[in-house]
Amino acid sequence: MWYIYMCEQTWSLNPKASESGSGQNPSVGILNYDIMARFRRRTCIILLLFILFICSIMMALKTLRPDRAGFGDPFGLGLLPELQQRTVLLDSKQNLLNRAQGDTVTRVSNLHSIAVNTMKASMSPVKKLEEELSSPNYNFHIFYYTWYGNPQFDGKYIHWNHPLLPHWDPKIANNYPKGRHNPPEDIGANFYPELGSYSSKDPTVIEAHMKQMRTASTGVIVLSWYPPGMADENGEPTDDLVPVVLDHAHKYNLKVTFHIEPYKDRDDRSMYHNVKYIIDKYGSHPAFYRHKTSTGRLLPMFYVYDSYVTIPEIWANLLTVSGSQSIRNTPYDALFIALLVEERHKHDIHRSGFDGMYTYFATNGFSYGSSHHNWASLKAFCDSNNLMFIPSVGPGYIDTSIRPWNNHNTRNRVNGKYYETAFSAALLVRPEIISITSFNEWHEGTQIEKAVPKRTGQVVYLDYKPHKPNVYLELTQKWSEKYRKEQEQWLM
Repeated sequence: MWYIYMCEQTWSLNPKASESGSGQNPSVGILNYDIMARFRRRTCIILLLFILFICSIMMALKTLRPDRAGFGDPFGLGLLPELQQRTVLLDSKQNLLNRAQGDTVTRVSNLHSIAVNTMKASMSPVKKLEEELSSPNYNFHIFYYTWYGNPQFDGKYIHWNHPLLPHWDPKIANNYPKGRHNPPEDIGANFYPELGSYSSKDPTVIEAHMKQMRTASTGVIVLSWYPPGMADENGEPTDDLVPVVLDHAHKYNLKVTFHIEPYKDRDDRSMYHNVKYIIDKYGSHPAFYRHKTSTGRLLPMFYVYDSYVTIPEIWANLLTVSGSQSIRNTPYDALFIALLVEERHKHDIHRSGFDGMYTYFATNGFSYGSSHHNWASLKAFCDSNNLMFIPSVGPGYIDTSIRPWNNHNTRNRVNGKYYETAFSAALLVRPEIISITSFNEWHEGTQIEKAVPKRTGQVVYLDYKPHKPNVYLELTQKWSEKYRKEQEQWLM
């Protein structure tokens, strides 16, 4: 169209061109004018048809263009042999380069995929656990024992074959049987564990225990501990198990603190070395528990069982700033929690320099400290003396499998009601921490670990019926959530 437009414009600009010959015949001029006009029109039509023909060819060639040609490809070069050959060579080099780059990208991509998949494979079980299990409550501390053994892992039974303890009065002792239990059918417990007469060294057992404690929404494991080479009179040293417990606890996002058991000649000096040993050896582990104090300090915590056996003056050497073995304001400073049994112990605990007290026993009414109705006054005493009060709740108590004469201290579980009553009493005093006695103290029947019905010969074990084996884990989780909600109200 632009060509036709230019032809018309040329003619209009030269209207007098035919008048150049003044002597010519007018009729001849008119004839020449008509001939020229027809010639120009014919020429314009021919040019227009030619242009349309060229455009048609180009459109036809364009429809034959290969799909792989991208924007800016040298379309039409294939019509020229030399340029086509050169283009083929260039394309070949480019294809080789693209393949090399593609292979490199693919290799990098594959390596990345492998790394991601490996990471996902290692992370997915932990992530899945986090999604399935209740969040840990680090204000719920649970007492845990690793003193059990069996022939498969320990070469013999340990603690499951607990002896029958005689009464201190010989006259009474003579009325009860003597001897010891004979596992695996006959164990030193009134209930029977779902895991059987297990070894505390069995990794699958430790794994199962961690999962159960996390399921119960507890957060801190209070690990029964003796110094290296030491043990209770019926057990064997267990300090070498601490790293394994820490590792498994970390997998479940649980923390571990220590329940320092009484041993021969325990005093301020030996305790200093105990604390130093524990912090130096285990303090850097991510599962090692540190408690945030009201002043913002993060300090390890140690429960000290039977602390009342040692006089306050000895403890003060370790636990007061002016003490000769003072641990205060050193890298080994910590929170020390004493066991309160009798009412008078609260004053001894304060004088000794302890940071708080716990009650441990799961027998309501057995001692002053374990009696629920005394918790309010104990909490008030602790508040007025800047001490922590940590009540201990338990699902029940029965130890007649090892103390057959101690039936009067049995506390029936009442299908979980006893446990819930203890939790309710604890929450009434608004404690900063609640301790649970226990996860697996089977000898005294305070365990919340899964138990199953079992009958062997003349022995019929107690069980959790009509509930399932995990009922006490579920109750603990229930009260953990209730505690969280109530604690939010206390802090408002």
